[in-house]
Amino acid sequence: MKFLTRNTLSLLAFVAPVLGQVLSTNCTSSNAAAQVCAELQSDLGSAIVEASGAEYDATSQGTWSLFNSLDRPTCIVYPRTASHVQLTMASIFQHKSHYAVQAGAHSPMIGWNSINDGVLISFANMTSTSYNPVTETVTVQPGVHWGDAMAAVDAFGVSVLGGRASDIGTGLLLGGGISFASPLYGWSADSIKEMDVVLVTGQFVTANATNAHADLFRALKGGANRFGIVTRYELYAIHTGTKEDKNWFGGVIVYPGSSSVALSNASARYIREVTDPKAGLVVILNTVNLTAVDANTVYLFYNGASLPPGIFGDFLSIPNTSQTLSPLSYYDISNLISGSARGNGQQFGASSWVGDEGTFLAGYNHLVNFTQTFPADLIASYLIISPIPQSQWAATAARGPNAIGDPGVAYATINFNLIYPAGVTVRPQDVDDGFKLLLSQTPPSPGLPLYVNECDASQDVFATYPDFAALQETYAKYDPLRFNVEHTVGPIGL
Repeated sequence: MKFLTRNTLSLLAFVAPVLGQVLSTNCTSSNAAAQVCAELQSDLGSAIVEASGAEYDATSQGTWSLFNSLDRPTCIVYPRTASHVQLTMASIFQHKSHYAVQAGAHSPMIGWNSINDGVLISFANMTSTSYNPVTETVTVQPGVHWGDAMAAVDAFGVSVLGGRASDIGTGLLLGGGISFASPLYGWSADSIKEMDVVLVTGQFVTANATNAHADLFRALKGGANRFGIVTRYELYAIHTGTKEDKNWFGGVIVYPGSSSVALSNASARYIREVTDPKAGLVVILNTVNLTAVDANTVYLFYNGASLPPGIFGDFLSIPNTSQTLSPLSYYDISNLISGSARGNGQQFGASSWVGDEGTFLAGYNHLVNFTQTFPADLIASYLIISPIPQSQWAATAARGPNAIGDPGVAYATINFNLIYPAGVTVRPQDVDDGFKLLLSQTPPSPGLPLYVNECDASQDVFATYPDFAALQETYAKYDPLRFNVEHTVGPIGL
């Protein structure tokens, strides 16, 4: 920790042994961030703490959702080491400043990775990936994007259980995370072997499934940004072969709007009946233009030489506009969706449904009605269906539980994804009210957890977790003063 100064060493000595009481200060909430920024600029230097400039602008304005690119942090901290994060959080904690953390900048939730009048911690300069063939683990820093992580280890014939779009970052893991290979290997978070974590006080701990912080380890795998800032992830590698090893088959099928109902029904049957962990599927139904020949898209894959008709027969038989199917590597399918496009406001809302045709069709029709109520306000309105088979939970059990919790049935996460026209910087209130009504009309099937990475800010996701009480206890243990929930934006309910 060679970057620590005398003043900050004294501060860490105060916060590290116990959480204690927040220091009494004379600063108000309006100038707390300014005091933190001045202190950190003195301790860490202007190369790490910036209040303006090209890098500052690129970070604050470069978020995936346009709605998060409007905020102007008091300063942005670009840590190079975990000790920098410790100093930053210790100062934030002392002065009671508001803050946010940005890793991949891919969240659609307003304020989860951006902030006005507060301190933004950006991991843009912590992006390394390394592979250890002895432990068969991949270590990634929190600023890495999954496409880059996969490229870094591909030559070793291994990969990481990242996201389904190459631009997504490590925040995926904190929400649970879904990969095209999740039916085989579990939630993306289940690939974590160990994490280095900075708590709200600036205290540094290492958490894994067997040490004194096993409760924190579990909570981080689905607890989003509420339990600490991860500065290092050690992940179990998955042995996929290189990008030259085409041991998967599949690709993309595009369908006209006239196929939407058939696709909804086929998706429900798939969720209910398919148990083969080698199968991967995502169904995307667009309700903005129901007459378009390219309204709907399905990504379907199988870890084998072809798509088995017994699994994918419904999707292959539904009238389509085009299909691009071929042998692929895991690297290929994980980079098929870039997800890097910027410039539009994004909004997510979550549900979870068992495989019932009536439930799926009712949800689809509710989305159609919502979309048709606001014909000029949206350029896309998607119903995105992601299967969560029981094999995914079996893989989770082999590595220890995560925060989400197995509901005991196969189901699908449902993402209602709205995309606003370019230039729209504020969500219209009537559209937002209508969206919340849509979410109330399309609740999760009884007993199913919501997927926090796809939720709306108004949704009480944690309360849907089967072991919510344990999550609350863990949060109270590591943040008894409730500093995180009072000073940064994230999931409600804790």
